[in-house]
Amino acid sequence: MRFMKNIKISGIFVITFFVILVSCSTEKQSIKPNILFIMADDHTSQAWGIYGGPLKDYIQAPNISRLAEEGCTLRNVFCTNSICTPSRASIMTGQYSHHNGVFTLSEALEPDSLNVAKVMRQNGYQTAIVGKWHLKKTPAGFDYFNVLPGQGRYHNPILKNTENWAEGGKEYHGFSSDVIGDEAIKWLSGRDENKPFMLMCHFKATHEPFDYPERKEHMFDGVEFPEPGNLLDFSQEASGRTFSGQILEILGNRWVAASKEGSNRYPGLPFDLDGLDSVQIRKKIYQKFVKDFLRSGSAIDDNIGKLLNYLDEQGLADNTVVIYTADQGYFLGEHGFFDKRMFYEEALRMPFVIRYPKEIKKNSWNNDMVLNIDFPSLFLDYAGVKSDHFKTGRSFRMNLSGNTPENWRKSMYYRYWLHQTNRPAHFGIRNDRYKLIFFYGQHLNMPGAHRENTKPAWEFYDLRKDAHENHNAYHNPEYSEIISKLKNEMMDLRMKLGDTDEGFPEMKQILIANNLN
Repeated sequence: MRFMKNIKISGIFVITFFVILVSCSTEKQSIKPNILFIMADDHTSQAWGIYGGPLKDYIQAPNISRLAEEGCTLRNVFCTNSICTPSRASIMTGQYSHHNGVFTLSEALEPDSLNVAKVMRQNGYQTAIVGKWHLKKTPAGFDYFNVLPGQGRYHNPILKNTENWAEGGKEYHGFSSDVIGDEAIKWLSGRDENKPFMLMCHFKATHEPFDYPERKEHMFDGVEFPEPGNLLDFSQEASGRTFSGQILEILGNRWVAASKEGSNRYPGLPFDLDGLDSVQIRKKIYQKFVKDFLRSGSAIDDNIGKLLNYLDEQGLADNTVVIYTADQGYFLGEHGFFDKRMFYEEALRMPFVIRYPKEIKKNSWNNDMVLNIDFPSLFLDYAGVKSDHFKTGRSFRMNLSGNTPENWRKSMYYRYWLHQTNRPAHFGIRNDRYKLIFFYGQHLNMPGAHRENTKPAWEFYDLRKDAHENHNAYHNPEYSEIISKLKNEMMDLRMKLGDTDEGFPEMKQILIANNLN
């Protein structure tokens, strides 16, 4: 009897131990992942190294490479309006500009607007943002924020939080990327460890004036960078391009003017273009531009490394989704341009790498078409939150695991609203091979837009044959049927997305005149 009793007790012990073990295992599996969303300003894919291109062997970004090796790199992430404030509003709201009301650089994201931080916070996440906000009014939905006023400055930046917002913020000694990285780690160190976190760490770099800390000053000394094949694209007639664009000479003239004024707005001055012909001028501007840009980007990479090391040291790496991206792309001399805004590949494409050891295969790549409006849905998916608030975008969590849904998008809609005569307002459609752009050229009373309208114009590119968009093929009869189908699909997308221009009667006449009604 005693023997049977001992067996019974032992059995109960084993069962109890098994239940506890399973319970602990289930609890461990059910822990919600943290999300560390790191974003830079304008840090275009050509300057990351992992995407190839003529600069890939010169870029010093070991921590971006580390994330790529330990996670998934996305080739086809696109913004829906390639300019800082609207892109950031779309990332927060999961909405296109015509829905969230942030069309240009001048509108604010209203604090009472629904955003992803609010939903994450309502579902048990501790939320914070450190660095560049750029959405004008007080950040909402965050347990903590410490953000730059407007663009902020590169050296000894001012950051504003709830305690000093009205007073204009507090000055921090050091270079902005280092300060933002340190302040992000400071918040992580003092967070509530009983809650999962979503931290947005947003760097000011690599925005113009492309500044860098003193330790990067001699990086690339004596280096002659290879040029993009279309750097010397001087002629709209040769390419069929319909707009003049933001050419490098504009940047060069800013450097020359700052040199004469004794201004310290730009690094590496003085700069002059005396005695040079047009080709020499563009080449000289390009070399300084790229050198400054890559040095600025290298300082971001240093701070990505600090954040990754912190996660490792605190045992948080396995249960933290880490994302590094930029708010849009940027021209690094392609077509002779700098800046962004246009529906061309360099400005449209958002570099994007994500690491989550529990789910995402190391050193993997994804080619699916992802948009910035999809980001909130991805965050909520990882948080286990089912929400109908972000219906326009879609989570791409399954895509990252190699299980792309059968009905995943095959084409995208883009619209740029801040009309300027050298970069007209436009909308368009892109699929995996073709791109169609309609430059409608109307200011529509948008704040900051040029009040001189431009003549409507079309551009079309076969990206398989002309990956760098060097030849506008809109008038090539070979593509007439394809262009016609794309126009219909573009207008269907506009209707589906609610971009009807209902408040702009002048657009109705333009659409009718171009057979887009």
